[in-house]
Formats: sequence, C-alpha cells, structure tokens
Amino acid sequence: MNQTDFFKCLSDPTRLDILKLVLAKQNICVCELTEALNLSQPKISRHLALLRNLSVLLDQRQGQWVYYRLNPDLPEWAVSVLNIIAEQDVSPMNSLTATLSSYCE
Repeated sequence: MNQTDFFKCLSDPTRLDILKLVLAKQNICVCELTEALNLSQPKISRHLALLRNLSVLLDQRQGQWVYYRLNPDLPEWAVSVLNIIAEQDVSPMNSLTATLSSYCE
C-alpha cells in the first residue's frame, strides 16, 4: 500500500467512519456497521471491499457473518495516522458504538 492510496481511502467519509468504528470495536460485523451508519449492506460492503483490497482491513467469516478488523501488518506510519484519527472527536463514535447491538453473534 502506498501513502497516496491510503489517504485517498481515508478521504471518503463513509470509509473514514467505518475505520473509526473498527478502531473503536476492534472486531466488527457488517450488520453492526449497517446499523451504526444507517447505510445499506451493499454500500457498506463496497467500501469494505476497497479497505480490504488495500490491506487496511482483514475479514473473517464466522458462520453467516463476516467480521472485519484492522490489519496487524499495516505500516507503522499508517497505524500512527489511524491512532490519531481514533483519538480525535471520539464523542460521535462513542454514541455510535454504544448503540450497536450484538445480534450478529
């Protein structure tokens, strides 16, 4: 992954919100993302595919659900950027993560 692609990826508000939720919850299901962001599953999946193709996120299937987490092999500079993002303006993400149900499990 190069820096240009990484920052282009972060420039989309939906992908940025997805990453904030992944950072907050560490392992999150598509159904939780659709609920938290109030977006359709196909739209969320399209954004997740881009994040997965850039190796920002990893996916893992558990039964009928697919869970996403941050790729532990991200370059240090990318992790630093994501950590800064996670620390900024946490109040909207706290309210989103608080409303997430765990009906996917």
